[in-house]
Amino acid sequence: MDPFAILLEYERKSLAHVAGLPEQLDAPGLWRGVGYRIGQRRLASGFDEVVEILPMPQVTPVPGSQPWMLGVANIRGNLLPTVDLKQFLEGERTVLHESQRVLIVRQPGGDVAVTIDELFGQRSFVEEQALAPDELPATALTDGRYAHFVDRAYRLADHAWGIFSLDRLARTPEFRQAAA
Repeated sequence: MDPFAILLEYERKSLAHVAGLPEQLDAPGLWRGVGYRIGQRRLASGFDEVVEILPMPQVTPVPGSQPWMLGVANIRGNLLPTVDLKQFLEGERTVLHESQRVLIVRQPGGDVAVTIDELFGQRSFVEEQALAPDELPATALTDGRYAHFVDRAYRLADHAWGIFSLDRLARTPEFRQAAA
């Protein structure tokens, strides 16, 4: 059997063991993405906005840059700007730790790495969990700069999850201008 046929057989077997997956992928009103935390806020961004999730790379500071610009990181031979997203949004520096993660975000002119405080993994929400627009301010998900990037939220268990637009972040002129 050729290698491609073997891989096709593995795929067929694995899909046969995932109960409900095809229905969930096509379910109307289902939203799926990557869940994470910045400060006290639980956020999620669409899978189409996150290129990759990596451990915090070694970062080389860039003189004359904004305080939220941590520097550049060499990721597989590509130099990526690395941004402290919490400091950009809240003005408070992230306390970096050993299990720190970064989200790689596609932006015009090249990818950028943004720090997150905690990674929760895949999150799925249905329309019944959506918060009404008038409930959004009560969650603090849209306080300050977050208001520009969070325009809807869902409630899952006891937590409100804001849908954070990384695409909108990457197009924000202030975010794209990291020089001090």
